[in-house]
Amino acid sequence: MRRRNFGFLSFLKGIFFLGVSEEVQSSSLDSSAISNSSIPLIKIPLIEQKNQQHRMRSQINSNMMSSGVMVARTYIYDWLILMVIVVIGPLLHLIHPFYRFVGKDMMTNLKYPLKSNTVPFWAVPMYSLLLPMGIFVVLYLRRRDIYDLHHALLGLLYSASVTAVITNAIKLAVGRPRPDFFWRCFPDGKDVYDQLGNVICHGKRSVIDEGHKSFPSGHTSWSFAGLAFLSLYLAGKIKAFDRKGHVAKLCIIFLPLLVASLVGISRVDDYRHHWQDVFAGGLLGITVAGLCYLQFFPPPYHTQGWRPYAYFEELELCRNAQATNVADVPDAQATETQSEPSG
Repeated sequence: MRRRNFGFLSFLKGIFFLGVSEEVQSSSLDSSAISNSSIPLIKIPLIEQKNQQHRMRSQINSNMMSSGVMVARTYIYDWLILMVIVVIGPLLHLIHPFYRFVGKDMMTNLKYPLKSNTVPFWAVPMYSLLLPMGIFVVLYLRRRDIYDLHHALLGLLYSASVTAVITNAIKLAVGRPRPDFFWRCFPDGKDVYDQLGNVICHGKRSVIDEGHKSFPSGHTSWSFAGLAFLSLYLAGKIKAFDRKGHVAKLCIIFLPLLVASLVGISRVDDYRHHWQDVFAGGLLGITVAGLCYLQFFPPPYHTQGWRPYAYFEELELCRNAQATNVADVPDAQATETQSEPSG
């Protein structure tokens, strides 16, 4: 009876020490771990494993915090190219769009009233850039991962900038009239056409130019470029696709996409864009956001999707360095043993 009680106590101690690390919690006890001789085999390796993981984690965090300058130097050319792309965006506004032929029979779908914007242009970078940046900074203050912060910021800025340049370039090349083009071209309501049947606008030049920039929707493409990137980022951080069935996580990652979709719908409601313009803008923004995100982070459904590639590269380097140090210890002990004078 006494021997059975001691075996039961050994079993409880084995469970206690198995709860020291998260990795070992998920494993099951082996049948030999219940015996009396198994207590040291469980206790000591698990404590050493916990200390080893703690040292490795501390070393990685220390490297992440102290490598800000190294990160900036590594990606200096990416930042320089980003600056060039940012400069190109405003320069495209100086180019006049292609004046597509607009006949009188086409005016049926272009006579919608000229309304103000439900979502003003200045608000777009507020929710598509500044909001995600604020979330990135909050997570950085919690984890102190400079790679995660840097890659998230760089990826987001590339997503928005590249999308803006592509959108404006297509706008200029296509020159599709907006749904309210009639009132931009003829503010007094008196339409005039040339011998070929093309419009002869007598409205303000800048307003007419904007009237030829319907395809694709810039509000929509930029909204999806920023908010779709944020959605992918959050999906990776909360492990939305970890196959554990927590459907509530999907509400978090769908929320930014819903906001971007409502912005696109507002562009149709304001008669600033046709539905095809909004659809193409959303598709463009999501595509660019996905490509930019995958440059720095694994896919959200990946088991390592919660951190950037650089984190796991740093983790692998630390493991290799630690394995090298452990392998060097027996060699050093053997050398010391051989160097001792024999009595």
